[in-house]
Amino acid sequence: MTDTYTVEPDVGFINEVSRLGGGDLKKCFQCATCSVVCPISPDTKPFPRKEMIAASWGLKDRLVGNGDVWLCHNCGDCTAYCPRGAKPGDVLAAVRSYAISEYAPLKTLGKWVNEPAKLPLLLAIPVVIFVVVGLITGLLDFTPEGEEIVHAHFFSTWLVDIIMIPAFFFAVGVFAVGLKRMIADMHANAMLEGKTDKEKIDPAGFVRALLRVIPTILSHRKFNECGENKDRATAHMMVLYGFIGLFIVTNIFFFTLYVLQIHGPYSQLNPVKWLANVAGISLVIGSLLMIKSRLAKKDQVSAYKDWYLIGLALALGLSGMLTEMTRLAGAGGLSYFLYFVHLIFVFALFVYTPFSKLAHLVYRTVAMAYQEYSERT
Repeated sequence: MTDTYTVEPDVGFINEVSRLGGGDLKKCFQCATCSVVCPISPDTKPFPRKEMIAASWGLKDRLVGNGDVWLCHNCGDCTAYCPRGAKPGDVLAAVRSYAISEYAPLKTLGKWVNEPAKLPLLLAIPVVIFVVVGLITGLLDFTPEGEEIVHAHFFSTWLVDIIMIPAFFFAVGVFAVGLKRMIADMHANAMLEGKTDKEKIDPAGFVRALLRVIPTILSHRKFNECGENKDRATAHMMVLYGFIGLFIVTNIFFFTLYVLQIHGPYSQLNPVKWLANVAGISLVIGSLLMIKSRLAKKDQVSAYKDWYLIGLALALGLSGMLTEMTRLAGAGGLSYFLYFVHLIFVFALFVYTPFSKLAHLVYRTVAMAYQEYSERT
């Protein structure tokens, strides 16, 4: 007897996918060209055709918990060959944005992060926090003394850390809540669609699978398998390694300060400073290359979420580099101001990332690990 499935279209979901960049969704007439030309689509239950069908019908439950939407790297092959111009890659990108907002708690904050009109408010929040906490604790000095420019004399290191450390763990907590829901939904979807025969997830096995996919992510191996937009791989890798380099530098200096009790400023000949400079330059150049690529691709959908991510990466890199350059040039007032600006962007990186497009780095990594764990070909 033939199984039946009652379709209950969610019109609101369809409209939201369109608003987030999937406006050409309804042009799809389900020819399956996208699944055929995609070089990274698995042989078992390939994407993105089935996702395009589900999105057209507003089947939110078949998409939000579907790990396949995260396996897509939006490289552009499917869009280039689509005979109808439905832009499947952009549709899946829109679904990913919707999924991020669904999985993350604090829905209001998540909505603000993705609304251009709320950007001034989001940037004002860390300004108020830094100033209020700094004045209450006495760790903020608007008139630092001494001829040497030392940012810790303006913004005490203690002030920075008592704000940034909770901000970091706030992001970790938000991701933990979202990932717990995502993994459960992803496994349920895989069982429903026959993409795995594993009834339960073994945590140890999942961690081993995660470790196996890390080299693939770091090398952008899947991204480079796509024919279209290969030039984007360089920019993506520069931004990724820029963030990784700066994360390593931050942890080294944290250890140096609080464990070894060695205070800055540190010599420019310090190898860790060299790593910081190279990572900062990589972040700036990579961001500029991303901007150039998006401006050149007239047929590529560029929503606010895309520009927010690129703008934040560029702002972090530029503010950090300019802070150092003005300090070395002896421009104290300007350097202190730029340092404050840089801290605002760092706060935004920690607190707002779980709600922004940058969250895809975490969610996609977990989805790729699940595919590896499920032994899906």
